[in-house]
Amino acid sequence: MSLTLDPILRSAGIDPANALVIRHAYVKEHEDTGLQGIHADSTDDQILAYTSHQSANSRIFPVVPPRIWVVFVREGGDRARLWSVLENCGEISNDGALRVFDLVESEHMADLRDRLVIGWRSPRTWRLNGPTAAEYPVMEIADAEPVPFPGFDQLRLDHAQLQAVMRDHRYASWRTALASVVGVYLITDTRDGRQYVGKADGAESIRQRWNAYASNGHGGNVELRSIDPVGFRFSLLRVFDPATPTRVIDEAESHFKLALDTRRHGLNRN
Repeated sequence: MSLTLDPILRSAGIDPANALVIRHAYVKEHEDTGLQGIHADSTDDQILAYTSHQSANSRIFPVVPPRIWVVFVREGGDRARLWSVLENCGEISNDGALRVFDLVESEHMADLRDRLVIGWRSPRTWRLNGPTAAEYPVMEIADAEPVPFPGFDQLRLDHAQLQAVMRDHRYASWRTALASVVGVYLITDTRDGRQYVGKADGAESIRQRWNAYASNGHGGNVELRSIDPVGFRFSLLRVFDPATPTRVIDEAESHFKLALDTRRHGLNRN
């Protein structure tokens, strides 16, 4: 039995029933809207703008399109390569002929961008409802290029990026580096600026500690359990060799809690 798009959508947290699947083709002008089309050198911003403009004709485009749009680009014959997954935040204008939507890029399937290729069975159809597209065959998932480790001082990861680092083979060197150190880290809730200082010491490396946050969002910390991790940003304050005595790491953690005042104005409770 061949692999279809359905399990890939579901594993990314996308219910096909709540998704719209689009396949763009390279054209000089969009036949439905008269707008300039896209080409092989179009930037991501240009493709996003192109996607956001849709016909106001209900026979051409749904009156109430779903929140998730999975966008592919035609790649010759019946092949379509994933460009991105977008979140539809609503219609922002409608002049009776053309509708414009507020679309933002989603982290859904981010690790499969430019890698996932499906077979597009309907050559004359450019959009499909999710359940129909979910039955389309997966033709290729290309290997991804490794992402170079930027260095401990340059790490600033949101929660979705942290999850990718912990599971995607492109980040194997990052996991190796994080497994080689213990130390003190910072979690910032970017929505209100509150911060949490934590540590990884003893037999627990930074990789092990951060993997817990990637898995459940709170890492077992009571003060973080009630907060949606989508707004968290993770960074390192200081790293140590694993042979460093625990008391040294404890002292560093206490220093940063005082320096950043995370007990009174942040998320630390001790």
